[in-house]
Amino acid sequence: MDQIQAIVFDAYGTLLDVHAAMAKHAHRLGERWPQFSADWRQKQLEYSWVRSLAGPKHHRDFWRLTEDALAWVAARHGITDTALLSDVLMAYRQLDAYPEASAVLRRLRDQGLRTAILSNGEPKMLAEAARSAGLEPVLDAILSVESVGVFKPDPRVYRLPAERFGLAPSQMAFVSSNPWDAFGAHASGFKVFWVNRTGQPGEYGLRMVATELADLTALPLPPR
Repeated sequence: MDQIQAIVFDAYGTLLDVHAAMAKHAHRLGERWPQFSADWRQKQLEYSWVRSLAGPKHHRDFWRLTEDALAWVAARHGITDTALLSDVLMAYRQLDAYPEASAVLRRLRDQGLRTAILSNGEPKMLAEAARSAGLEPVLDAILSVESVGVFKPDPRVYRLPAERFGLAPSQMAFVSSNPWDAFGAHASGFKVFWVNRTGQPGEYGLRMVATELADLTALPLPPR
């Protein structure tokens, strides 16, 4: 960590709780809301990967994919209340941050490190999410894949922090709760921290190439 000058974070699932949108409306969705939320997240990611593989002319921003994924969940699970679906969708723009996120980012900034989000989200949804979660003041940059028109884990995405900060990947750490994202960052030369909040099995050989954390509070500070 003594070479690290910037810490780059994934947003959705790492700093922001992707299940918070449906949790806020659990009383209207019923007891199956955790399954609805898990399906929503899975389809959202699946759509991003398929469109990336299909080529640039099929790109659609992450907010539209979030809408598409929720429409699939509604059809799959028979959710017909359009007002409820609209409320859930809008709640995704104001997700709760994990409890420790703001304090950890502030601690890193106090140590002289630059901090950034690198996310699949489109710029407006990311800006709104960071602002509503109280993270905006402790971030130096919010980087969206929309500037390259392809989703993670395409290597072009992981070049964005280097361009923003003028640093080599080896001078930056990348933090993600998503194994495929952590692996993508490792493949691009970052020092990687995998946040495994729910104790999932290892994937992509991450335990050999990344540091596994139970939550963000375990993120080490470089010596200063």
